[in-house]
Amino acid sequence: MKRSERKIQHLNSALSLNREFDNGLDDVRFVHHSIPDLSIDEVSINTKIGELNLSSPIFINAMTGGGGERTAQINRRLAMVAKECHIAMAVGSQMAALKDWDEEHSYRVVREENPDGIVIANLGSEASVDQAKKAIEMIRADAIQIHLNVIQELTMPEGDRNFRGALTRIERIVTELNVPIIIKEVGFGISRETARQLSDIGVSIIDVGGVGGTNFAEIENDRRDPKLLFFNDWGITTAASIIETSQAPTVSIISSGGLRDSIDIAKSITLGASATAFAGRFLQILVSEGEEALIKEIEQLEHHLKFIMTALGAKTIKDLQKAPVVISGNTHHWLHQRGIETKAFSNRTINS
Repeated sequence: MKRSERKIQHLNSALSLNREFDNGLDDVRFVHHSIPDLSIDEVSINTKIGELNLSSPIFINAMTGGGGERTAQINRRLAMVAKECHIAMAVGSQMAALKDWDEEHSYRVVREENPDGIVIANLGSEASVDQAKKAIEMIRADAIQIHLNVIQELTMPEGDRNFRGALTRIERIVTELNVPIIIKEVGFGISRETARQLSDIGVSIIDVGGVGGTNFAEIENDRRDPKLLFFNDWGITTAASIIETSQAPTVSIISSGGLRDSIDIAKSITLGASATAFAGRFLQILVSEGEEALIKEIEQLEHHLKFIMTALGAKTIKDLQKAPVVISGNTHHWLHQRGIETKAFSNRTINS
């Protein structure tokens, strides 16, 4: 099967498979204080991940490209939304264009529509330094995601089966490229061991891509027989992944994986994230309701986030990262079993 055909199959599956997964964030509850001493007009949602300064902690995560005109049009429309909302946007894996230059247009449209915005390139961990440079040049990217998708590849009928040397290749990319490198899981979460391995080779930004959002094992199982159903429930939830990744203290964290609303954004940030990324939810809105509806959704997410920050007395994203929360349920159990103490989250204060 051609890569472009597989891209379209992935897109169709992402739009049609609607089974919800637990992202773990319902196990997190803010500690209410009745005197926040803050006006909503004072609240700022500017943030920073690694060397990237963002006007919003919300951005459009990697989705598509490389599947002909249909994926080009989706990327063009997403780029129009990103431009209007002044938020960053990542493209889907550009390996399709590196293998077939006819697919380059489906990625380049993002930069054409948003010439001055923050655009993030994307390749898998099999990529070489030269391929990473070409991907960046293709869209004049401000950063590049290197995605980790072992479970997807193993489930994919025509996927990779050899994952040797990935850490070494990533280290070369980190060393030789002059743009920020974001390491991104594709829906199965990041453990503290993985986060520390990445931090040790100089990675400064990790997108946890936790369980809760688009399930690429389920998508690939929809394409294969016999099915590897044990991978459909594999991985670490988004909530647990954020805290696991925060055990590598020099890393900026992006929360992704089934985020639903502004309270999920706020909880992600208070657990340790500096930014949050949406893919499947934004795609569904774009395809079913159009660009204006997606713009309205993003603006509402930002507005409601400011309401939450005001209630907590959090003037900045850094303040929100110190807001006290109580962690319960399966997330507490997971972290306890992993030897990660949660009381520090419930006993801190923003003004400390």
